[in-house]
Amino acid sequence: MTALITAAEPGERVTSPRPRRPPRRPNFDRISFLLVFLVAPLALFVAFVLWPFAQSAYYALTSWGGYTADLEWVGLQNFTQMLSDEVLLKSLRNSVVLALVVPTLTLGIAFAIACVVTTGGPSIGTIQGLRGSAFYRVASFFPYCVPAIVIGIIWAQVYDPSRGLLNGILTAVGLDQFRSFPWLGDETTAMAASVLVIVWSLIGFYTILFIAAIKGIPAETYEAARLDGAGRFRIAVSVTLPQILSSFQTAYIYVGLVAVDSFVYMAALNNQGGPNYSTLTMTQYLYNVAFFQGKFGYATAIGIVLALVTLIYAALVFGVFRLLRGKDGGDHA
Repeated sequence: MTALITAAEPGERVTSPRPRRPPRRPNFDRISFLLVFLVAPLALFVAFVLWPFAQSAYYALTSWGGYTADLEWVGLQNFTQMLSDEVLLKSLRNSVVLALVVPTLTLGIAFAIACVVTTGGPSIGTIQGLRGSAFYRVASFFPYCVPAIVIGIIWAQVYDPSRGLLNGILTAVGLDQFRSFPWLGDETTAMAASVLVIVWSLIGFYTILFIAAIKGIPAETYEAARLDGAGRFRIAVSVTLPQILSSFQTAYIYVGLVAVDSFVYMAALNNQGGPNYSTLTMTQYLYNVAFFQGKFGYATAIGIVLALVTLIYAALVFGVFRLLRGKDGGDHA
């Protein structure tokens, strides 16, 4: 075989053709990696997440009773029925109130405690917390170690009208109007009393979370703020909070989802939803409809609406915190 050689024009670059690589054959390591880290997780996600969602969407369009194989197709009737279900609408309102109030109170108190135990010490010298800050960390974290059902039962006893610790203390200091006062049985106080229990149980974990985030802020940042004459409150609001805003966002979403659920707390405090359904949540109502009324199709439709509510809530929180961080969405840290 002869090779043809052509003369290149002046200034023309002569390139030799690159040799073609043989096709890459799959080996055992590559195949096993794909199977373990791609195919297996995807199969688990489809089996335990997507398929149950698909089943729920199907059952929500039926009048399934939950204990029989008979399924009557009703279309969107379950969803249209919700618009006239006053108990469901009240439970939706209660869930929205919990999603707004519980995260705000929980994270606000947790942030205040975290600032006190990390940067609330003397204004001269090294940046440090108050004396004995380790005790505050342990004391605030203790409620988070107790199961939610135990917390609910304990606080139900504390709120007991006749034997409760709260009424006993209030009457002992001369507030006789609270003798035998039904904190969980009065429509005006039932929700506030329930919110207090949920907030009390969650503060500890997020206090530790914020302490860890604050520890990552350079000490020079606080020293510069001190030189500019900023006080403790100004430092907390204008220096600490912007630096840990991403942690605040994640915490707000998670606490909000816990508040929207709050089934365990409410079941232990008021398993029937409180007076005039003042503390009834969507998860409680879903449970009652499914297992006490035998309407699993309608309960599944409520579950789908609840899932949409949580998604909308998460999207709104993301949008609000994005506006707080600026249009670029970048962190201050």
